[in-house]
Amino acid sequence: MQKVEIKMNQAGQRLDKFLHKLLPEAGTGFLYKMLRKKNITLNGRKAEGSEILQVGDLVSFFFSEETFQKFAGSASAGQSAAEKASLDEYRRAYERLKGIKIIYEDQHILIVDKPAGILTQKAKPEDLSLNEWLIGYLLQQSSDWERELATFKPSVCNRLDRNTSGLVLCGKSLPGSQSLSKWIKERSIRKFYRTICIGRIEKPMELDGVLQKNPSTNMVTIGKAASDSPEADRIHTRIVPLADNGKFTYLEVELITGKTHQIRAHLASVGHALIGDTKYGVDRINAVFQKKYHLHCQLLHAYRVEFPAVEDPRLQAVSKAVYQAALPKAFEQICEEMEWNK
Repeated sequence: MQKVEIKMNQAGQRLDKFLHKLLPEAGTGFLYKMLRKKNITLNGRKAEGSEILQVGDLVSFFFSEETFQKFAGSASAGQSAAEKASLDEYRRAYERLKGIKIIYEDQHILIVDKPAGILTQKAKPEDLSLNEWLIGYLLQQSSDWERELATFKPSVCNRLDRNTSGLVLCGKSLPGSQSLSKWIKERSIRKFYRTICIGRIEKPMELDGVLQKNPSTNMVTIGKAASDSPEADRIHTRIVPLADNGKFTYLEVELITGKTHQIRAHLASVGHALIGDTKYGVDRINAVFQKKYHLHCQLLHAYRVEFPAVEDPRLQAVSKAVYQAALPKAFEQICEEMEWNK
């Protein structure tokens, strides 16, 4: 018989979901059969699978050690080749991806400042992204994470484009991941960006539109009218000018919705493309900044996040908290040399 005590990162989910993670080689039918026959029990009693696990619950498996290891997908001597490969990938990402700064960390949440050029999540199987870096970082902090990863994987909770820099929110624990995902979905976390766009914007703007993505080109189009396409999404972007010099405007942008390329495409659609943006920008202007500053991507930085009031006592540390990431050096240099109007 094997027994598994439920820890913080396993609590709060359904028993059947936990069983699928713990025993990935076992089919759904088999797991429910084992529950019906009481070969899997919860706190010594028959379970249905829909129970929500609590910290300290005890899940018992009346299997042989060999059977348990078979369904867990591991050799009895230790980790499987696939598990070892995954651990190597996480550690490789931590070693290779440079310049990632930790802005805030507690038991549940990690906030990092991502440099431009690093993927938030994989685009291809061979990629190394911030998601792998996160787990590699945690493995470097404690070897206990090797066991924890069998049933819970920390992950990033919001995405930035590869060439957008700034704040990324990561869930270190199940409560942290669930809460961040909930707040982002409900739009109760406010996200602010800094950028420089072409042209003069003299007063705050509220931009609404419909965004539609073309997967073949990895670009989006912005329309004003409602669309019948299931690929179209309503978007809302709030813009506040901070300074201008008549030709360019330094902006703070708040994402009310958060869709692919939203800031870049939305501003371009109203004649204020971001400098450095090779997808939606103006080539002749981009060429000037490429030559002078070696700028080869959009100047867009996730600058600040503001958390809502939080009721969960486990996450009180971030209740109404505000976190910022300083502008990258190249962005700061361009700002200093723009000669903004006072």
